[in-house]
Amino acid sequence: MRITKAEFARRRKQLMALMEPNSIAIVPAAPERQRSRDTEYHYRQDSDFLYLSGFEEPQAVLVLIPGREHGEYVLFVRERNREREIWDGYRAGPEGACSEFEADDAFPIDDIDDILPGLLEGRQRVYYAMGKDADFDKHVMDWVNTIRAKVRSGATPPGEFLDLSHFLNDMRLFKSAAELRVMREAGDISARAHVRAMQACKPGVMEYQLEAEILHEFHMNGARFPAYNSIVGGGKNGCILHYIENSAPLKNGDLVLIDAGCELDYYAADITRTFPVNGKFSPEQKVLYEICLNAQLAAIAVARPGNHWNDPHEETVRVITSGLVEAGLLQGHVDELIQSEAYKEFYMHRAGHWLGMDVHDVGDYKVGGQWRVLEPGMVMTIEPGIYVAPDNERVAKKWRGIGIRIEDDVVITKDGNEVLTSGVPKTVADIEALMAQA
Repeated sequence: MRITKAEFARRRKQLMALMEPNSIAIVPAAPERQRSRDTEYHYRQDSDFLYLSGFEEPQAVLVLIPGREHGEYVLFVRERNREREIWDGYRAGPEGACSEFEADDAFPIDDIDDILPGLLEGRQRVYYAMGKDADFDKHVMDWVNTIRAKVRSGATPPGEFLDLSHFLNDMRLFKSAAELRVMREAGDISARAHVRAMQACKPGVMEYQLEAEILHEFHMNGARFPAYNSIVGGGKNGCILHYIENSAPLKNGDLVLIDAGCELDYYAADITRTFPVNGKFSPEQKVLYEICLNAQLAAIAVARPGNHWNDPHEETVRVITSGLVEAGLLQGHVDELIQSEAYKEFYMHRAGHWLGMDVHDVGDYKVGGQWRVLEPGMVMTIEPGIYVAPDNERVAKKWRGIGIRIEDDVVITKDGNEVLTSGVPKTVADIEALMAQA
């Protein structure tokens, strides 16, 4: 884990400073997920829980109680169990939760129904992300109702629930220096994976074989899992925005669109590159590719402090619409086509999203009804695309079935931005040169 104990402690302290007096925060670990019958998916901790604790085990609950005399940071975790640890691996136990993860107090998770109502009792406000986990929501309400049942005995149940996500999302939106170091490394590993795929590509290779090259590079560099399901779409499959079958052969004369990024220490990278299967762009592919690249570069240029979240998207819309008019795929005046959203026939998604512990990371895009102003420490993707549906009879046949997206990860800095994923080529000349060398 590249994030230090001191940083986890700072995050908890920051969150508790935002909480109202006489309050308590409850954060459950992610549930384990069944894959099929008696096998489960590899466990991945809930991002909020991990962000505050660094604790990676399932069946755990984190509680923050500002001002509690016996300790403000409490963990409920599985007890040590020699037999289960032989089968499933090491458990920290309550003792390890204190010694290794710096909890002030820790209890067995099996005792939570007896202990947590006592921690809730007398607290006026509960910070909790209601609706995120329906099963755990029921547990929380059961604990509150346990206190309500004792009101005539003098018990005081919480009077108010507040959304914990509102505070945590804003904290997670601004990345620390340590977080950015991890994200740079994730970006570097992912960039090398895309380079490897370009070098391995040729007609007849299967989409899943390029995916295998990417995953191999992730694993060999310590990133055991992709941050999301990898997209490898050749030809018309590149026009399917969330194509993940990755099962078709790559054909001579087609483009292949790869959207793939690794997860490293719970931080995501997210890169898309589009390149010719045979290593050489056709004239039509080159025209649309350079429109898309120009749109991305224009968007990156305005991703800087003081501009707002929507500025990069508006740049991509302007450049793509102008380019499609010049290429003959759209007819009319650029301003009118933008106003009528005619470009959405070819560019139907936003230019990006926040990036962090989740690939589509938390954080508000609007504040007070206005687009959020960009500030240092925010990390976003910039990913314009152009997609000409294979059945689009309103355009000449030579354009049909071309799907292009170009995506990089960008951190807002004090005086501009830094592209975290610049290690993979994206100009026509650089891509063709790289593939020719292979």
